Amino acid sequence: MNDTTMKPKPAKAAAPVVNLFEMPKFEIPKFDMPKMEVPAAFREFAEKGVAQSKEAYEKMKATAEENTEMLETVYSTASKGATEYGHKVIEIARANTNAAFDFMESLFGVKSASEMVELSTAHARAQFETLQGQTKELATLAQKVATDTAEPIKAGVGKAMKKVA
Repeated sequence: MNDTTMKPKPAKAAAPVVNLFEMPKFEIPKFDMPKMEVPAAFREFAEKGVAQSKEAYEKMKATAEENTEMLETVYSTASKGATEYGHKVIEIARANTNAAFDFMESLFGVKSASEMVELSTAHARAQFETLQGQTKELATLAQKVATDTAEPIKAGVGKAMKKVA
């Protein structure tokens, strides 16, 4: 064997890879723009437009902030009212439960059927009157909560109407 047969043959050069999705590269020609003076009337008109836009934006921003404050007040008032109403319902339930236990305790001391009827009638009458009072209390509280919650909305609408008028 000789030296020429043992040497590896040089590999053929690979063909360049062409990316079909690549955008061709070119430069955008640059043109000199003619310098022209913007008429003073047009500039003044544009400046007024910008000033009016800024003013309108500031008014909208102020109104949005007022409305946000109003909604926060409404939510806070409604939340407090709902909590107060819930506490009142729990208080009423506790009073009614205690009255029922007291009634049951008094029933254990009954010695005759007539005494049981008399005790039951007195308890029913007292509970009916208590229930009427509790219902009035809850209705008054619910009305107060609704009025207190609606007041900021009413004030906000009144304020907005004054601005429009």
